[in-house]
Amino acid sequence: MAELIIQTEKIKNNIKYLSDYFDEHDIHWSLITKVFSGDKDFLKNILTEDVIDKINSVGDSRLTSLKNLKAVNPNMRTIYIKPPAKVYADEVVQYANISLNSSYSTIQALNQAAKKVGKTHQIIIMIELGELREGVNKEDILVFYKKVFDLSNIEVIGIGSNLGCMYGVEPTYDKLLQLTKFKNLISAKFNKDLKFISGGSSITLPLIENNIVPKDVNHFRIGEAAFFGISPLNNKRFKELSTDTFEFHANIIELEEKKIVPEGIISEANVGHAAEYNEQDVSETSVKAILDFGLLDVDKADIEPVDEELSFVGITSDMMVVDLDNNKKKDGTEKYKIGDKIKFNPNYMAVARLLNSKFIDKKFR
Repeated sequence: MAELIIQTEKIKNNIKYLSDYFDEHDIHWSLITKVFSGDKDFLKNILTEDVIDKINSVGDSRLTSLKNLKAVNPNMRTIYIKPPAKVYADEVVQYANISLNSSYSTIQALNQAAKKVGKTHQIIIMIELGELREGVNKEDILVFYKKVFDLSNIEVIGIGSNLGCMYGVEPTYDKLLQLTKFKNLISAKFNKDLKFISGGSSITLPLIENNIVPKDVNHFRIGEAAFFGISPLNNKRFKELSTDTFEFHANIIELEEKKIVPEGIISEANVGHAAEYNEQDVSETSVKAILDFGLLDVDKADIEPVDEELSFVGITSDMMVVDLDNNKKKDGTEKYKIGDKIKFNPNYMAVARLLNSKFIDKKFR
């Protein structure tokens, strides 16, 4: 079985490093674990008390994941990081201390759910800043906040926005400054102190280094940087974070010298993807390896072979084929044999899919 290798200590050190970094800049932060889809083994191995000690909350976008977070640590402060479906208001109140919201009718449902169990549910109201994802339109903000402030079991603790996730709108200083202006306007209008301006994510981290994050933006929601050590803004390593936190190992289940060009009539019936080939190679051969994973497990575009001499041939639902050229080392000896592993570096989406695949073994190191 192919394996996803999770470097536990490197990830834990990344989280601790970020906690110290944010503390130095007077910023609160939430660790977003949605890449792990609530995997209980991950939660137990990574989210130990020493790791979450300085984190404001741990967040996810799925209720089942938040439920698992609470099962592992009932005292863990949790945040639901997408506007919840109205029908699940009871579950949101049960498993999330905080939720991000942009619909008044849903907030009403959360209020009723919180009232039934004698709780006060905290929310951050999301504002539309151009990404065209979740967020209250700017011209409706004051009316929206006024209605929410009147709800008995809802505490508004902040204002926030989501940038860079769908269209890739960058979180510039001017964009983030809009959140500060809206927060000040709301505070002046309603005499309410909003604790958090939640405008930061992994993509925003480099802006802190360049001193172009408004000082009032004091809450970050971080996932990718903590687990992969990079910022999506430039796909580069951030500060001293580890980037070699995951490896994907696949087993060679067949190794044969075969033709480069397929034989027969090519139809649209193939279920996988194949690389293009040149007709002039019709008589050429190369050594090909079949690996024990496929499209059901991960997209080939999201994994990069460690051996740069490998090339992609094709992938189906449960197998991948790579070209090993002549399968020789520089000294002429055989490079790979049956039973050997081919190693890949997976990106964020690869890890998310591999963790969800029941056909992939997960190993913590």
